[in-house]
Amino acid sequence: MTTVVNDDRAIFARRESEARSYCRSFPTVFESGRGALLKGADGREYIDFLAGCSSLNYGHNDPVMKQALVDYITADGVTHGLDMHTDAKARFLESFEERILRPRGMDHRMMFMGPTGANAVEAAMKIARKATGRTNVIAFTNGFHGVTLGALAATGNGYHRGGAGMGLGGVTRMPYDGSLGDDVDTAEMLETMLSNPSSGIEAPAAIILEVVQGEGGLNAARPEWVKRIAEIARAHGALLIIDDIQAGCGRTGGFFSFDGMDVKPDLVTMAKSLSGFGLPLAAVLVRPEHDVLGPAEHNGTFRGNNHAFVTARAALETYWADDAFREGAEARARLLEERLTRISKRIPGSRLKGRGMMRGVDVGSGDLASEICKACFAEGLIIETSGAHDEVVKVLAPLNIDLDLFTRGLDILEEAVDQRMESTRIAAE
Repeated sequence: MTTVVNDDRAIFARRESEARSYCRSFPTVFESGRGALLKGADGREYIDFLAGCSSLNYGHNDPVMKQALVDYITADGVTHGLDMHTDAKARFLESFEERILRPRGMDHRMMFMGPTGANAVEAAMKIARKATGRTNVIAFTNGFHGVTLGALAATGNGYHRGGAGMGLGGVTRMPYDGSLGDDVDTAEMLETMLSNPSSGIEAPAAIILEVVQGEGGLNAARPEWVKRIAEIARAHGALLIIDDIQAGCGRTGGFFSFDGMDVKPDLVTMAKSLSGFGLPLAAVLVRPEHDVLGPAEHNGTFRGNNHAFVTARAALETYWADDAFREGAEARARLLEERLTRISKRIPGSRLKGRGMMRGVDVGSGDLASEICKACFAEGLIIETSGAHDEVVKVLAPLNIDLDLFTRGLDILEEAVDQRMESTRIAAE
């Protein structure tokens, strides 16, 4: 006898691990996506202000990338090749060199590993430790670098650290820019600690930071702070690792989050939107003098995803061949800043956070932020929270989102905030 399942979600509750996460905030079955729209199996459309947590900076199913991938597959292009030479990899590397590295005077090589951001962080930390002969890594409060054990040691989030089931060592935590208030220069605090032989801090192999902290609450470091940290790293023989996994690929303005800051990191970790299409791909950019790992010393069966190389190259040649895409993203960022500023004024004590198209409003309460996001989803907008207490309502819309759709999504967010504030006012009377 065949059992009829009336709710497609039943299979997930029955068979998927309790570790599942985003589906709890967005309880529907998604069937298709195009641009900044997702469609549920019930036919309902949702505006996507999450974009794969910045893995879909160019939206869902970009037609140029999709066609390039279809052409590659139908021509029997190599799907899996470990880290062997393939035409797809060569063409991606050539395009990345021409459009991204050379214009910035970057001599970095690209190392591919298992296709996750956490794996890129693991590799970068191993490179730094081997290159310097040291073990300590300086990381910052509210930083999020992944949940595999090495990367998790550099991650600040207590909930995720608690999942390790063991001690997490080899990392010294220092306060991020602005975390102790505007009157405290945390870069100079770090310099003081590293210069004092009795501070108790071991000489670091690396200093790792996000220029804008994605999961940590959209804390955006000042360019002068980032530059000062780079100087401190150099002065103390440490390598500078910039984690550009969420903040890169145009999310905060330039292709890299550190563009225009006069900073040249020793290592840059990349993943998420590197493939352009949402396909798994991760890499570490490493300066040649620090390219010290031996053959397969950090490896992975799926290092170098050929399908992702195809779409990544298409993304570079479609969106980074001239300034049009960047200028369009900057225009949307200005609109986003204007609308979020207006929304913030409706919530007592709230404040705008982030940079570029990586923006949000700190509403001061994880409960309030959650209620706002839940109300948005009920009206067809997918949006999430971030921060130490999940107190930031965070917008990560595709960088090329249709302007009318963008405005409609922001209208939904504003209406959700207004409704919540009105409910709070009535309850207080």
